[in-house]
Amino acid sequence: MRLFVAVVPPPHVLDHLDLALAAVRRAAVGPDDPVRWSARETWHLTAAFYGEVPEGAVPALLAGVEQVCGGTAPYELSLRGAGLFAHRTLWVGASGDVERQRAVAAALAAAGADGGHANDDRARHRAHLTVGRARPGSRPPRRAGSGRGGGRPGQPGAEGDGLDPLVRALAVYAGPRWTVRELSLQQSQPGAGRGGGPRYTTVRTFPLTG
Repeated sequence: MRLFVAVVPPPHVLDHLDLALAAVRRAAVGPDDPVRWSARETWHLTAAFYGEVPEGAVPALLAGVEQVCGGTAPYELSLRGAGLFAHRTLWVGASGDVERQRAVAAALAAAGADGGHANDDRARHRAHLTVGRARPGSRPPRRAGSGRGGGRPGQPGAEGDGLDPLVRALAVYAGPRWTVRELSLQQSQPGAGRGGGPRYTTVRTFPLTG
């Protein structure tokens, strides 16, 4: 099973983001949308990624995640701002008690490593929710002054390659604050979801009771 631990924002938070993205798409995206938008049911903030975990190892992993959650008190987050990873992954960031989020992520990664599972060695310093990815065939931004494909950001061939207007529009986004009261262990099935995207299934939820 391909497993990860996630913070899933509540429906009213996702509703707010959904409306904001709809407005941004109307205002900033032309007829050739450069983004393959993520399905709403996939929206989450990854706390730890364990990769492929054998069925027989899942109970021990569950116990490790439960221990971390049992020692963690609820904390507050909100979705805020936006950016790009590797010029292709469009994300909305988080604010609030991000230090607690980082500490939880580190503890979950350690729990996975201690149990002999795949070590999540990616430092999750920036909590984020992925909302889309550049469509196949779209080009990463060119360096300014490269002498080829020049022009203003947002124009075809210009730096940003059509994604810059989306990042600028979402940079001022500020969603409602909510209290994170549970984490969920999710199974990922790449390519099994809507539009060929991943399908995420909740294996178990863990209340934060520390």
